[in-house]
Amino acid sequence: MLKTFSVHQNSKSFSLSSPTVPMLYPPHLLRPFSLHFGANVTKYRALFAQLRLPRLCSAMAGGGDDMAEMPDLMDYLERLKNYERIGVPRGAGTESDDGFDLGRMQRLLGRLGDPHTHFKSIHIAGTKGKGSVAAFISNILRNEGYKVGTYTSPHILTIRERISIGREGEPVSANLLNNLFLQVKSKIDESVASENGSLSHFEVFTALAFLVFSHETVDVAVVEAGLGGARDATNVIRSSELALSIITSIGKEHLEALGGSLQSIAMAKSGIIKEGRPVVIGGPLEPDIERIIRERAQLLDSPVLSTCHPGVSCSLKQYQVDYERPVQICDVGIEMHNNMEIDLQGLKLQMLGTHQLRNVVMATCAALCLHNQGLIVSKESIRAGLEQTCLQGRMQFLTKREASSVGADNISLLIDGAHTEASAKGLSEVIEAVHQDHPLALVVAMASDKDHFSFAKQLLSGRKPDVVLLTEVNIAGGKSRSISALDLKDIWNKAAQDVGIDIFDLGVISPELEEIPNTSRPVFTVCSNTPIRNIIAVASKLIQTRGKRDESGLVCVTGSLHLVSSLLSILHL
Repeated sequence: MLKTFSVHQNSKSFSLSSPTVPMLYPPHLLRPFSLHFGANVTKYRALFAQLRLPRLCSAMAGGGDDMAEMPDLMDYLERLKNYERIGVPRGAGTESDDGFDLGRMQRLLGRLGDPHTHFKSIHIAGTKGKGSVAAFISNILRNEGYKVGTYTSPHILTIRERISIGREGEPVSANLLNNLFLQVKSKIDESVASENGSLSHFEVFTALAFLVFSHETVDVAVVEAGLGGARDATNVIRSSELALSIITSIGKEHLEALGGSLQSIAMAKSGIIKEGRPVVIGGPLEPDIERIIRERAQLLDSPVLSTCHPGVSCSLKQYQVDYERPVQICDVGIEMHNNMEIDLQGLKLQMLGTHQLRNVVMATCAALCLHNQGLIVSKESIRAGLEQTCLQGRMQFLTKREASSVGADNISLLIDGAHTEASAKGLSEVIEAVHQDHPLALVVAMASDKDHFSFAKQLLSGRKPDVVLLTEVNIAGGKSRSISALDLKDIWNKAAQDVGIDIFDLGVISPELEEIPNTSRPVFTVCSNTPIRNIIAVASKLIQTRGKRDESGLVCVTGSLHLVSSLLSILHL
């Protein structure tokens, strides 16, 4: 047994019986979600039918060149304000005069026939873990046979990844998305004009996601909030269409955009809670933070399901390697009120790290909650969905063939989009458990609005790297949000001093590195304006002399999903 992670914390107000959650989904129905819109379903369907959308092809897998495959849509989106590229304004995610105007999103959807009201939704907010929880839940429901729509961000290789549909969970096809956009372009034009051009890239694409889900008649949509919750474009989901909401964690990311404090962030995230609908919360959370969420839930008569309930336990038993990639063996047990019980022994997870155990518990609680509402979700589907889940660029070990194709011969290559202190801790734990004492190189690039010092200090506090190579990457297609490699190295140097590491500063190097320094100290260096394949090759050279001849070194690429994307794109050429 390598590590154990146990959860036994008190939860004061867990209840599924007070207030009562109505039985929305008759257990004998295979596809219950589409049958419970109430008296207004005829009006919604009539509005949507006015768009006269043709039945187009279903979702297909794969990456691709978005501009070449969806020229009309991509050209249109490029002309809209993209906050992922330019950064989010101060206070934009708060319930204040500085906050985003949710009304313009509602008016846009109204023009499109309110497609978000045509299916049940699971809404997810939180600082970390949203994507993992969304993937776990989506795969659980797909294994039960439901047609699921999933909306997440950001993407790795193609924007189509943000919208997955069907029982296989593949990215929406370029043909479907582009043609659907063309069918409604005039209505979007009307909205853009009426809102004086203030509609953003994210708002328009979110509306298209809802349109795709309605057009493809999904049984349920799993929707990840983009920023905060209360003023996020996804927060148009009403209580009548919400199955449940999930708040995964509360951290300092996007601090200024969400009010400047953990308390204001908690208030923004809790904005997705809806009247009478259950909310699953992760944790452990600071008492004052959890109190904010619970008070919001109590105000709205929403039952709270906490993963810190004393009836929840989970443990990481060991790591093992399957088909060249590590997996972790875990036990998960849940015993709560109202038949919220399940025992999952020997779960074989592809999603690595102790932090994933909390995400597994959240997804499992959500599945059990849906089952209590009348939706058929079996133990077998829960197990299969959890075990099948993996995400590109998240704690992903490449195979030897994949690593070789990106310039990493005879070494292991790990890619992870970690960019916060918490995610750095999870990454550090996995490296220490899986790779132990073998030579280690970190290749890091980051966006300018992250907590670079805490991220660096966390990675340096665990398994000490032999090499840290700092570089740069475009963020959402532009350089305005990217921190320079030189500035990043200064921060890493200070972090190393803070944890007592004596480094060897190699300065700025070129990809044609000819001389490898003869030193036992960790080497910090900069290699900017260089293709990622060449950077990997440089990192490989720098750790060649660090271990024994029979030891395989590890190069870990991290700090930004955009950096990870640049590497993965080579595999899809």
